[in-house]
Amino acid sequence: MYGVCGCCGALRPRYKRLVDNIFPEDPEDGLVKTNMEKLTFYALSAPEKLDRIGAYLSERLIRDVGRHRYGYVCIAMEALDQLLMACHCQSINLFVESFLKMVAKLLESEKPNLQILGTNSFVKFANIEEDTPSYHRSYDFFVSRFSEMCHSGHDDLEIKTKIRMSGIKGLQGVVRKTVNDELQANIWDPQHMDKIVPSLLFNLQHVEEAESRSPSPLQAPEKEKENPAELAERCLRELLGRAAFGNIKNAIKPVLIHLDNHSLWEPKVFAIRCFKIIMYSIQLLSHLDANSRSAATVRAGIVEVLSEAAVIAATGSVGPTVLEMFNTLLRQLRLSIDYALTGSYDGAVSLGTKIIKEHEECMFQEAVIKTIGSFASTLPIYQRSEVILFIMSKVPLPSLHHPMETGRTGENRNRLTQIMLLKSLLQVSTGFQCNNMMSALPSNFLDRLLSTALMEDAEIRLFVLEILISFIDRHGNRHKFSTISTLSDISVLKLKVDKCSRQDTVFMKKHSQQLYRHIYLSCKEETNMQKHYEALYGLLALISIELANEEVVVDLIRLVLAVQDVAQVNEENLPVYNRCALYALGAAYLNLISQLTTVPAFCQHIREVIETRKKEAPYLLPEDVFVERPRLSQNLDGVVIEFLFRQSKISEVLGGSGYNSDRLCLPYIPQLTDEDRLSKRKSIGETISLQVEVESRNSPEKEERVPAEEITYETLKKAIVDSVAVEEQERERRRQVVEKFQKAPFEEIAAHCGARASLLQSKLNQIFEITIRPPPSPSGTITAAYGQPQNHSIPVYEMKFPDLCVY
Repeated sequence: MYGVCGCCGALRPRYKRLVDNIFPEDPEDGLVKTNMEKLTFYALSAPEKLDRIGAYLSERLIRDVGRHRYGYVCIAMEALDQLLMACHCQSINLFVESFLKMVAKLLESEKPNLQILGTNSFVKFANIEEDTPSYHRSYDFFVSRFSEMCHSGHDDLEIKTKIRMSGIKGLQGVVRKTVNDELQANIWDPQHMDKIVPSLLFNLQHVEEAESRSPSPLQAPEKEKENPAELAERCLRELLGRAAFGNIKNAIKPVLIHLDNHSLWEPKVFAIRCFKIIMYSIQLLSHLDANSRSAATVRAGIVEVLSEAAVIAATGSVGPTVLEMFNTLLRQLRLSIDYALTGSYDGAVSLGTKIIKEHEECMFQEAVIKTIGSFASTLPIYQRSEVILFIMSKVPLPSLHHPMETGRTGENRNRLTQIMLLKSLLQVSTGFQCNNMMSALPSNFLDRLLSTALMEDAEIRLFVLEILISFIDRHGNRHKFSTISTLSDISVLKLKVDKCSRQDTVFMKKHSQQLYRHIYLSCKEETNMQKHYEALYGLLALISIELANEEVVVDLIRLVLAVQDVAQVNEENLPVYNRCALYALGAAYLNLISQLTTVPAFCQHIREVIETRKKEAPYLLPEDVFVERPRLSQNLDGVVIEFLFRQSKISEVLGGSGYNSDRLCLPYIPQLTDEDRLSKRKSIGETISLQVEVESRNSPEKEERVPAEEITYETLKKAIVDSVAVEEQERERRRQVVEKFQKAPFEEIAAHCGARASLLQSKLNQIFEITIRPPPSPSGTITAAYGQPQNHSIPVYEMKFPDLCVY
């Protein structure tokens, strides 16, 4: 019966007759549109027949492929596409199975045209939103086949390009079809990502090959549209854009493996391009940790890719916390320092150990520092402040809370770590703009930073000065003071000067003496070079512009005059260059501050001294000192008073303009504390001085009553003036106490503390005796032993009261 029906067309099922009618006698005529419309109407009217229609079309297509009748193959695929677009009923799943079976048959063919035809049909299918879910559909074959097409090595360049582009489009279709459907196969599984991502990167990597064969001008627009690299980049962006937080790891890991396997970190061009596409992810940092023992060039490539990717700062990009990111980079910096010192990754050189090249580690360290700066530049102010505090907390300092390694290797490690971390801090602070200096330089950060400013290492001191300059410079005046000079008119510098704010005034009241002390002590360092004096000049100038009020100006002038005294008296036995540099530094700063204060008499005095030096002692001016070949005098003992800036003259001329002349008359004396030499070993007396600082005053019994003094205007004026002197005397007294505990023998310190303890105990005994002693009795006293009168307490009911008290 079935055989008869097969031979007689009128007895065949209707759906088969409708399918047969869409095929013309000559395949070049194409699909019969009227009959196709009938087939589509029938499929919509009888959706239960849709699966049979699909199975029959599949049967015909497989037969035509086997007989190499490719015209009918194209007609069958076109019919399938139209049926897919038109039908969205519940029976579509069975029809899709037949459709995917036919697409797989085309993709398995060796003919490029059939592969491209199958891919195009699959892409159309991927863009269809199905009404009913599918629980059993699998796309493993399509992922594998499309990935294989992405790596096509066909001899014909044009055909190879078309096959690769078809593979990329197919992968894009698989991602679109499965990524948002939880019931579909999980495309984010490593077995799929390990095929999809490398296939896309392979086409990205070979963009140079396509560009090297430049087409003719007439063909250029068409070729630009057929670029596999651009299509792969677009597909990769779409893939990562659809990734959730839990899936990003599986998408990024194949990228890192691809870069490792093909050694693409060292040229870093392709790696940077990849991570500009995928933005920044947590996996690159963890990959850096995983490659901590790789060659320095490989690690430097990873870090530089991080640096380039950080500039993008994509909104909502997935990444670790800010401090975790910087902690990873700082840890890599410490490891690199250890590698450079030990010469190997294992801490000891042995047979078979890979020897490390020191210059490569230096290159890696510079790359890490640059990356830290790139990351910090993308952060808001409050996060940069946290990063600054975090980096400063990692700087090893010789204190009780931050023990340092001993031995020669330990000292080298400490020094290199300090230098690298301060370099990182300088990178972060560059361009840091904060209106409130209390927030920019909090006390805990400033204390640690200034502690490093007094270390013996000249390079470390220079970094600290540059960091302070970066924080204080908020109007871009820093580069205008890069050269020390005595300009007759500073208007050519075009300085940006604003009035000192209230917050800045509060900051200077709290920290000014601390800053002055460290500037003063830094000037006295014997190992200072020209860069140090340029940094000191820049720091003084920027404080005068950014943070100065009248009180600060007076203190800065006193400070610079004290520096001039250091060069003149030379108690520190400084070299000739250092003494000339201090003279020149004072001349340059006083020339600047005199023109900023705009007091004519002050400016005249400064110019007179500078002109005198130009004529008779040019070696005391910056134009002769801060040059490549300084012109110095071998004998500075003959510096006469005409070459010096006189404190009395300056206080006189500024006092007439409203400045505090009495304070100007007082010489500057730094407040010496236990932090002045953190880089040196602490003595026991210095540690004790932290607890016992103030000398006991004279006891009240020894004080003599001073007769009352008549209060007049002169008395009040004298009291105001004396208050400043008393403050200076108090500082001097404290300094003496600290020196006593530092230099005195232990027995003397112990005796002194014992005497104070005895005095305190006697005072306590007197207080206890007064408080415990009973009140005197109304009945009088009785005589105790040893002839001493003793009060005796009598009960109230036995007391005898006068008659007037009885009612």
